[in-house]
Amino acid sequence: MQLQDFVINDIKPLNITDKISDLQMLFNQLTYSHIPIQNNGIYMGCISETDAHCFDGAKSISDCNYTIEGFFVRPSTNWLDVLEAFAQNDSNIMPVLDKNNKYLGYYELNDIIHLFNETPFFSEPGGILIVEKGINDYSFSEISQIIESNDAKLLGAFISKMDSDLARITIKISNASLNEIIQTFRRYSYNIVSGHEEDSYIESLKERSQYLNKYLNM
Repeated sequence: MQLQDFVINDIKPLNITDKISDLQMLFNQLTYSHIPIQNNGIYMGCISETDAHCFDGAKSISDCNYTIEGFFVRPSTNWLDVLEAFAQNDSNIMPVLDKNNKYLGYYELNDIIHLFNETPFFSEPGGILIVEKGINDYSFSEISQIIESNDAKLLGAFISKMDSDLARITIKISNASLNEIIQTFRRYSYNIVSGHEEDSYIESLKERSQYLNKYLNM
């Protein structure tokens, strides 16, 4: 299914001449974080529910147009960039405009997340591994090489956290024992944050530590 098939157009943008009370009533009826606003048929942006309830309902939307947020995507925008736009604007509704800036409808966040959940990263069986390395030291080509050298396949990877000097990468690996892959990552100076499969190296260290404690306490 194409991403454009998820465009919904059951909400007509409110006009900037409408009352704030109309906007507030629409928010009370819906579960969306934002409502699109237009001026003479031209999309201007969205107003958030939080802002809408801060104003006197007797005022017109034009009196509060400085709160309008002009975010949108195109039909050609890929789903990952659409998902990023949702996150950047803290919204669960994303207006879609054509190349002439005509309002076509909107995407709903749940639909895009559902599309994301259907990708092999989530739908295929496998293990999740989270590793860390210096921000200037890691590379995705190296990560792929480490995984494939252990006869496994990379189903997906993304940077899940980035500090000033450290990058955290979340990796989905096809069904394979993670232990050998984890050991290889360690040899390449990656820190293992989490492996959703038993890490025999860590378990071995724990067992040795427990044995040493027993020995010292004899």
